[in-house]
Amino acid sequence: MQRKQFIQQSAFALAMLSLYRSNLFAKAPLFRAYQFKPLRNDIGVFTEQGGTIAWLNNPNGFVVVDAQFPATAPHVIEELKKLGEKPFRYLLNTHHHGDHTGGNIAFKGLAEHVVAHQHSLANQKLTAEKANNLDKQLLPDMSFGNNGWNTKVGKEKITAHYFGAGHTNGDAIYHFENANIAHVGDLVFNRRFPFIDTANGADITSWIVVLEKTMKQFDKDTLFVFGHSLDPEKITGNKEDLKAFQHYLQSLLAFVGNEIKAGKSKDDILKATTIPNAPEWQGDGIARSLNAAYAELTMVKS
Repeated sequence: MQRKQFIQQSAFALAMLSLYRSNLFAKAPLFRAYQFKPLRNDIGVFTEQGGTIAWLNNPNGFVVVDAQFPATAPHVIEELKKLGEKPFRYLLNTHHHGDHTGGNIAFKGLAEHVVAHQHSLANQKLTAEKANNLDKQLLPDMSFGNNGWNTKVGKEKITAHYFGAGHTNGDAIYHFENANIAHVGDLVFNRRFPFIDTANGADITSWIVVLEKTMKQFDKDTLFVFGHSLDPEKITGNKEDLKAFQHYLQSLLAFVGNEIKAGKSKDDILKATTIPNAPEWQGDGIARSLNAAYAELTMVKS
């Protein structure tokens, strides 16, 4: 009887060990489910959770654009430190949302400067004060206005552009000029329904103009880094992708405007599952676009 129990218990233990190991390996990607990869000219991207991070590995130091969340930012820091003992010269924020600045705190005592547009700084501070978590923020110590900002790190010149309200009222574009790579943050949601933060100054009509100015600013060889993408492998693209997203916003306003003119109620408009003439834009969150467009158009109308 004891031998039988021993065999049963041993078999059970082996089964549990096998299950544990299977689960461990199955869950392993969750612990390092991120991508850290180069693009060109010592600039690369990092993706895990939240907005896309861009990084510069320069002999004179590191530059990081956006910081995702407190739990993920240490991963990009860890990967960069593997590339050499260098200072973190700048942390650049495209805008204030938590999936882009929540991880700023991981750079406390590490980044020499944190940079953002003045509206982004104000939004981040106000949002944190409302949430009573200002102590969990690392706010920018350098901010700029509508004329932008620039600096040099080694041979790489970095220029910040601000073209007006879009996704928020404080979206900046950071251009690594030698590499000709521009991080546009959430000014582009690539084939994914965007978040339009009307509470923090988003303006669809202005956003369309901002994208037009962006396309005029950069050339056909510019590689753009997007804040979000429906396909996680397509977080970079070209001017055609900017043009396509601009077309999405134009189609959104046209659709909602026509529905309003036809006497449709807001509830009826919110039943839409796609935007006519822009079927590539998918995912969840179409209601955010419809609500924002309805609010903007009815405000103009009144």
